[in-house]
Amino acid sequence: MGGLSPSAAALVVLTLIMGQPAAAAGQTEKEAEPAPALEAIAERAEQLERLHTLIVAQNGEVLLERGFRGHRTDEPANIKSASKSVISALVGIAIEKGVLEGVDQKIAPLLRSELPDDPDPRLFDITIGNLLSMQSGLARTSGLSYGRWISSDNWVRFVLERDFVADPGGRMLYSTGSTHLLSAILTRVTGRSTLELARDWLAPVEGFRIADWQRDPQGIYLGGNQMAMTPRSLLAFGELYRNEGRAGGQQVVPREWITESWRRRTRSPFNGEGYGYSWFVSQEAGFDVNYAWGFGGQMLYIVPELELTVVMTSDTTARSAGTGYGQALRGLLADIIAVAERKGEARAGGGEAEPAE
Repeated sequence: MGGLSPSAAALVVLTLIMGQPAAAAGQTEKEAEPAPALEAIAERAEQLERLHTLIVAQNGEVLLERGFRGHRTDEPANIKSASKSVISALVGIAIEKGVLEGVDQKIAPLLRSELPDDPDPRLFDITIGNLLSMQSGLARTSGLSYGRWISSDNWVRFVLERDFVADPGGRMLYSTGSTHLLSAILTRVTGRSTLELARDWLAPVEGFRIADWQRDPQGIYLGGNQMAMTPRSLLAFGELYRNEGRAGGQQVVPREWITESWRRRTRSPFNGEGYGYSWFVSQEAGFDVNYAWGFGGQMLYIVPELELTVVMTSDTTARSAGTGYGQALRGLLADIIAVAERKGEARAGGGEAEPAE
């Protein structure tokens, strides 16, 4: 797994068999048992009936890995809109490679054949950056409009024909159509599918693999939804970002791109939190938290100061936004942060972490 120590990666599989976190090589059976605080977190997590899997890694070591009610961390799960962060990574790499000019590049010339016959002049103002930060100004294709959008015969044209409800660069309008335009742009400028690009450009990330991904009627992979990967693979992607874009001894994603992606550019109307380039930007327990979020509670949390990466996958049939379940996931993260903070303090002081109450 990208960013994980060899001993931790080799022993992760014990978690699924024994129901315990992976332990370092050479530990006794007693020492391999989870710390009381982590075990308490696992027990609370198991009470969340919609939660399928949970993985907690700190400093590249898997501390806790569980599958609940028959779900496993090595079987593919639909990560829904958490895949928007994967599209963002591909855009950052494309800019670094010179395939795209940068975030200020206008999208209309790149999608000229799909523009409406009588386009709104504001279409020519939309930039790559506007799509990444959900500030295109075009009416949303998520929510109530999603079904009509994916039932259309041309998803790219459908997005470009939407009415403007704000000016480009204005308020945040969360829309999967925006990230799908990015997938279409990457496909056109490279002549390769975004799945092929992901397999090539993210190949150094050990353990990262996209198992399945929906395509539109023109064969373009859906930018920002309906992507399946294992929770372990999602962890590998998170570790890539936690390690500032490095994996396999290479700089896979430009470090500057990660910094820019985690810089607040607008505010989500759903939860009031910040949004960067396809990443939510927030705080929890006094620590900066950057996270990818998919419908139903598909979560990838990264807390850089604590070297912490957390993956949660959930039932995809009911929303988590603004619900008690969504709040429960955030509460679980707060508990994990408390444990990680204690472990970090113990490492700095050269002692053992005291179990959190």
